Amino acid sequence: MNSTSTPDLIVVGAGIVGLAHAAEALRRGLTVTVLERDHRAVGASVRNFGHVCATAQSGRGLEYALTARERWIELGAAAGIDVRQVGTLVLARHEDEARVLREFAATRPAGQVRLLDAEEARELTAQPLPGLLAAAHLPLDLRVDPREAIPALAAWIAAQPGAEVRFDTHVTAVTPAADGASVAVSTNRGELTAARVIHAVGHDVDRLFPALAEQIELKRCRLQMLEVAPPRKADLGPALLTGLSMLRYGGLAATPAARDVRERIQRSTPELLDVQMNLMLTQRPEGSLVLGDTHVDEDSTSPFDDERLAELLLREGEELFGEPLTVRRRWRGVYAHSAATDFLVASPHPAVRVVSVTSGIGMTTSFGLAPDVLDGLVWPVDSSRHGLEWAHDGGQAAPVAALASGA
Repeated sequence: MNSTSTPDLIVVGAGIVGLAHAAEALRRGLTVTVLERDHRAVGASVRNFGHVCATAQSGRGLEYALTARERWIELGAAAGIDVRQVGTLVLARHEDEARVLREFAATRPAGQVRLLDAEEARELTAQPLPGLLAAAHLPLDLRVDPREAIPALAAWIAAQPGAEVRFDTHVTAVTPAADGASVAVSTNRGELTAARVIHAVGHDVDRLFPALAEQIELKRCRLQMLEVAPPRKADLGPALLTGLSMLRYGGLAATPAARDVRERIQRSTPELLDVQMNLMLTQRPEGSLVLGDTHVDEDSTSPFDDERLAELLLREGEELFGEPLTVRRRWRGVYAHSAATDFLVASPHPAVRVVSVTSGIGMTTSFGLAPDVLDGLVWPVDSSRHGLEWAHDGGQAAPVAALASGA
């Protein structure tokens, strides 16, 4: 691959983080080439719940998530992605969990959290949910099928004027170009140059930038995930979070009552904290439930799965529904994790940004993170060039003229 064209931006990685940056660059009127080492996206971006969990975030993650929510809806319409506005239901099966929900609701603007009693929650999910005391519906949250959404987003980007997506192209180096004004990207198919580069390869930051990975003590977080048959044929509606989720999402974990939840679980079922379980579910379009997940941080991902993790997930899932569950499929997820930061945005060169969501919320925040990252780059944008609004016409993507917003 020896290209004579020099795009404004090369994006390395066609997962959700890379594609979000490519889509944002197109919106600003930039030309973009996306490079992906695999034949299709096969990493964290397609192995997750498809849950855009905006409301339960905190701090910068909440800001990014609320922006990303609007981008998902706009771009979903343009790219033909089924973005379901079904929200999240956070379940309380103990009084301390019910207190978390009340305290959390008090921190959010009107309309973001709707407190429900047990019967209202059962009616919403069409499930018996034994032992339920209360729940909170977070109506802003979204759901997509990541197996369909990521390929559809890549295809939409590739179809836009000034954009290209190249699969089976492994990047081996990112260095300053000989002209001193651009960046050289070496690949297994030749060399390209671009004015700017976004390097977004998830947990594989250390392949080209080991020092950056070491600075934030980057780990590969291995997840155990299951696809199970629904216990009854019903539309589950919103994603389901539990008391264990209250310990993992910043907005919920910040409540005073969350400490009581952790202490109770530590006394009663400490093995769930040992495996960092986040008991939650989303539903696939065909009805299957995605049940997860446990978390193990490693420098390199072990090739050996521990069946005990799956057994714990099934045990807790069956207790939640009050009946046995049938496993249809199981897999491991892997994402970048750092205790030092939720978002890695580093500048090994003024024209290069190394970007990774290091907190497991890439689907939720990437479309909000991307504008921030691009704002930090200096772009020699041609003022005569026009960007794209994300619009649709009869399900087909339709470019609409808009002023480029390059910083």
